[in-house]
Order: sequence, then C-alpha cells, then structure tokens
Amino acid sequence: MSEPLVKMRGITKRFGGVTALIDVDLEAYAGEVLAIVGDNGAGKSTLIKILTGVYQPTEGEMFLDGLKVAFSSHADAIDMGIDAVYQTLALADHLDPAANMFLGNELTRTVLGMTFLDNKRMRSETERVLMERLGVRLKSLDAPTESLSGGQRQAVAIARAVYHEGLRVLVMDEPTAALGPQETARTLKLIQTLKAQGLAVILISHSLDDVFEVSDRIHVQRRGQRVGVVETASSNTQEVLGLIVGAEEAA
Repeated sequence: MSEPLVKMRGITKRFGGVTALIDVDLEAYAGEVLAIVGDNGAGKSTLIKILTGVYQPTEGEMFLDGLKVAFSSHADAIDMGIDAVYQTLALADHLDPAANMFLGNELTRTVLGMTFLDNKRMRSETERVLMERLGVRLKSLDAPTESLSGGQRQAVAIARAVYHEGLRVLVMDEPTAALGPQETARTLKLIQTLKAQGLAVILISHSLDDVFEVSDRIHVQRRGQRVGVVETASSNTQEVLGLIVGAEEAA
C-alpha cells in the first residue's frame, strides 16, 4: 500500500486516574475498510472519538496525508474530511429523510427579501446523494424516518455524512447492530460501495462475521492497547479471537 491517509501515533488518553488508551498506533488507507475489534472496555470508542475530534488525546499525534493535525472539536474533524456514523444514528425519527439529512444545515432560498427553507432542493439533493453515492432509492421521502427499515435509516445517516464533498474518512460504529440478516447484508454492501469510492472506512464491530466479510485489515484492541493488526484475507476468526482475549499477539 501507499502511505496511509490517517496515522495515529502513541495515542494515550487519561480520564482523571483512569487510563483508557495506552500508546496506541493506527493506520487507515484510502479505499480500504479497517475494522477495529475488541471486548467492551478495550478502548475502541475512545480511540475513534479522538480521531473524530470528540476527545483530545492526553499524549500522541495524528496525521492526515502526512500532515500533523489536531482537532479541538468534532466540527474540526469534519472540516478536515473525517466524520462518523454512530450506532444511535442521531436521527430525528419524526422528521422525513431530507429534513434529517440537512438537520442543522438546512438549505434556504430568498423570496422578496424573506428567507424560506428550500424543501424542494433538500428533497432532490437527498434523493440524488442516496442514489449516486449509495445506490439506494427510498419509496417515499415524505414518510417520517421512524417508518424506514433499519438499513434505510442507516443509509440516511451515511448520506448525511457523505454529502460533505471533502469527506475522506468515515467511521462506522456498530452499523449492523440490531439489524436482521437482510438489512445487515444491505448495510455491508453500503460499506463496500463507500470503499470503492476511495474513502477510508473504519468499522467498529462486535460481529466478526461482518468484519471478515467487508474488511481489508483488522486492528485489535485489548485493555486500552493495540495488540495486533492482521490482514483479513490471511487471518481467521480463531486468530482474531486469540488476540482479543490475549491468547496470542500479532505485529
């Protein structure tokens, strides 16, 4: 591979007397799916929240395209092309998909000096992004988001992230949690679509079946440390489980 799009070096995070991460390195490449796995408390969420600007590291450095970066907020990370879709999706269920996609960033138009929401344009942009970027067409953009299937809701949340033209890294936190087999398959297909568009996709998942289906490499966390990174194609579930529980280590 060429140089990684994202590098994290020596990341340590302390919350008072509790150390959540200890000297963690991470590399993510454009056009790949990097899975991060580990038991609860392994530091997965803390690591990605540092990457996306929600937390600041106590120690360590981050690089984007070889340039050192530091984020003081999630907005800073978005401005630099890094965003996340969390397990909760952060959707307003009573609003329609277009309203959710532009929530907080609504498109407007001015008529006779008065500003109005441009609902027509937001609907057309939502339809365009869902189809062009994700290959998804919703039967109706009028229905509240709560009426959509789990996979469709996931697609709306992803569309909101990829609408930013500068997006280069997308973190997906447990995207298939609570989804049935068909919806899980659709969501994994969305991940492969994003990878094919050249994004670096970082997948946090407890499902090793999903991880082995879509990832290129697997980064394993245990007790706040990176204990191994393996190439998915040359690894297996037994090896990864061994790393998760501490039975073996890989470089």
